[in-house]
Parts: sequence; C-alpha cells; structure tokens
Amino acid sequence: MKKIGILVFFGLISWTGISQGNNQEYIKKVLETTEVELLYSYYSQDGDNAAVTGGEGTEKLTDMTPTIVVSIPIGEDNVLSLDAGISAYTSASSSNINPFDGNNSASPWVESSGASRSDVLTYFHPTFTHSSKDRNVIVSGNMAVSAEYDYFSFGFGGGYTHLMNEKNTELGISGQVYLDTYNPQYPIELREGFFDSRITGTGTYSPLFNEFNQLNRNTYSISLNFSQIITKRLQASLSLDMIFQEGLLSTPHQRVYLQDRNDFFIEEFQLADNVEKLPFNRFKVPIGGRIAYYLNELLSLRSYFRYYYDDWGVTAYTGSLEIPIKISDKFTVYPMYRYYTQTASDYFYPKETALSTYDYYTSDYDLSAFNSNQYGFGITYKDIFTQSKVWKFGLKSISFRFNQYERTTGLSASIFELGAKFIMD
Repeated sequence: MKKIGILVFFGLISWTGISQGNNQEYIKKVLETTEVELLYSYYSQDGDNAAVTGGEGTEKLTDMTPTIVVSIPIGEDNVLSLDAGISAYTSASSSNINPFDGNNSASPWVESSGASRSDVLTYFHPTFTHSSKDRNVIVSGNMAVSAEYDYFSFGFGGGYTHLMNEKNTELGISGQVYLDTYNPQYPIELREGFFDSRITGTGTYSPLFNEFNQLNRNTYSISLNFSQIITKRLQASLSLDMIFQEGLLSTPHQRVYLQDRNDFFIEEFQLADNVEKLPFNRFKVPIGGRIAYYLNELLSLRSYFRYYYDDWGVTAYTGSLEIPIKISDKFTVYPMYRYYTQTASDYFYPKETALSTYDYYTSDYDLSAFNSNQYGFGITYKDIFTQSKVWKFGLKSISFRFNQYERTTGLSASIFELGAKFIMD
C-alpha cells in the first residue's frame, strides 16, 4: 500500500511538471524560490496528578523539539513541503512504569532512572500542493509517519480549497486518516512473571489485569472551513471538524487504583489494581471561529473561539485573543491570552473511587473537569528584502514566543518557541 502511494505521489508531480512545460504563457509561481524554516521548542511541566501512577504523583516532564520545514517550488503551480523533526523528552511520570529499577526509593513522587524515563519521537510529513492557473483552486495531498519506542503512526490525507468572489471568500474541505499501532509497555507489576518479596498488604496481590488483544488505533477526520473578507479591516472564518477513533484508546501504562480492592505496596509505591479501561470508539466534534480586525497600521486584533463535544461526556470551550502590535517596519510584538474549560469524562474517577464492576475507568486528569489559563507574548522580525544572508539563503523572518500555562488541577507548564525562515537566492 505504501509503495503504491509513493508511486502515485511522484507520478502526480511528474504529470504536473509535464503539463507546465506545454504552457508557454508566463504565470507567476505559487512559490518563487525554495524556503527553509527552522523551528525549535522547549516545553517544561510539573504537577501532582500523574496518570502513570493512578492520578497521584509527579508530572514533571521536559521536551525538546527541533524541526525543519523545506518548501520547494515545482513548476509554476506546485509546491512540495517536507516537514521533519524529533521530539526528545524526559519524564518523571513515565519513568515510573517501572519504579523499582533505580537506586532511589520507590515512590510516585520520585522519578526512576530506568529506560522508560526518556524517549525520542521522530516524524516525517511531506505535503504536495497544486494550484489552478487562476489560483482559485488548491488541491493538496500529504503523508505522515512518526515513531517512538512504544508507538508507530502512519497517516495520509488530502484537501480541496476553492476561492471565490475575487478571492474574498474561501471554502475548504480536507480529510485525514491515521493508522497507529501500540507496542504496549504495561506497568512492571502487571507483567507476566513479576515477583518482589517486598510487597506488603492484606491478603495476596492479585490484580484484575489482562493484556489488550487490540493494539491498533485508527483515526478518521474530516474538516470543513469557511473564510470571508467582510471589509478591508475585518475577516472572519468558521471551521467544523468531525473525528472518529476506533481501536485501543486506553493508554496501556496508565494505572488505576480501585475502591473495592485491597492496597498493596512496595516501599511507598502502590501497586496497580488495573490499567485504565476506555471504550474502543470515540467521536469528537470541535466547532471553531476566528475574527481578525485591523485597527490601524500599528495594531490588530485576532480572536478565536471553539466549542468541543465528544461522546465520552467531555464538553469544552476555548477562547483566545492575540494583539499584534507593529513597533517598526520590521518588528511586531504580540501579547496573547487563552482560556479553556472542560467537563469531566463519564469515565474519569480520582484515585480509589472507581469500582471493579465498572466497564470503563481512568484516573487521567486530562479527562477530568478543569479550567486553564495561558498567558504569552511573542516578537517577530521580518525582512521582505532578505538583506541578512546565511550562505545562499536570505533571512526572511525570525520569531520568538513564550507561553505560561496554568491548570486548576495543579499542572503548570512553560513553552518556549524559536523560529527562523530563509529564502534561497
């Protein structure tokens, strides 16, 4: 299947290249020259509700993500974009998949030094875009491949955009499919053959756990978009997404402690009664809207609102505002604020409140009821004449962004992002 997709992909490139060669009329290219964008982000969080340890314990995590995006013009009407990167994280919570393999005492509040403490995700995402001669129709296709130690994902999709009303109105539809597979890493005490003479508790430790026999997760999504330039100063857009997931939607290494089961410990670490159990289907519907208003040459407003619903019982609202302030011809700063609130999933239970008779349960606080606030700012430098040079590339823009995230469950995170875009001479 993958070989067929690749042949079709490059066959389309060849066909469009031939068709361009037969047209002698000059047409301005969609992209004049190759562009290279370098991105780097650093994410750091901490909290007290780690899902790996049943909703209680350290959530300390750091993640570094370098990314490169190369956009290459092919003929006048086509662009090939290659997006690749890695995400390298260190996580105190995931280290406690096996809390007994280090020199520290076993505790949900102390990270282990074992192999599950860190991992690297790599991904590759090529996208091919074709624009019609009048630039009123844009067709795109993409693939996505990513892998880490316990997870592999392959995706593909496409989109169609139509511009009307002298390009003041835009309608778009796109779809995406992800076919993912787990290599499950269960908590160490639930694995076959586990034994430790230090176990304490009343009775005999006998968890309810059975390994999952369904290790695939498929995601299908379709997106509808509408954008309208209303006046010279005002632009608005609406989007509707429909997402359906099937397969293993539980995370195999997230513990659950049940109310009607005896507690067992090794040192300060409580042994799992089971891992989270969630339905094998989920349907999500986000509906969003954006409004951008140009006040004057120095100041603009960008607002966003989204309503979210899924059939696991989660309802959420998001609102954000960004205010770009142009302080010179080349520099723009933009403070921003984002608010988010959600209800709890029907299957969320804090530690030792779910019963073993329930069909589904989780203690993952991402599925709890909470509110969050995110504050941030950014600064962008743009040089349309690309006067600064790095080898054969001129610097088009450079940007920095910082955001601070606070959640009512106690989770706190900081996000730093740096980006630079270059144009080949």
